[in-house]
Amino acid sequence: MEQRIQEIEQRNARVEAEKAWETSTSRIGAVCILTYFIAAGSFMVIGNDNPWRNAFIPVIGYFLSTLSLPFLKNRWMYRYNSIK
Repeated sequence: MEQRIQEIEQRNARVEAEKAWETSTSRIGAVCILTYFIAAGSFMVIGNDNPWRNAFIPVIGYFLSTLSLPFLKNRWMYRYNSIK
């Protein structure tokens, strides 16, 4: 029984760490950096005049979505729970 409880506690700790990673500034920063370089590379391939400058556009879009989505998620959860 104790081993089963210990396994559940380890699983819960892992799940909590994964949730923390999903909203961490480290993850957001890493995704922004990767998005920037992938967008710049894509713009270079298609012959964009200013690929390094224009690559900021998708990064800004992603970053703004990370700021607005928690608000929208909370609103959605409130409405979802009030319907039940």
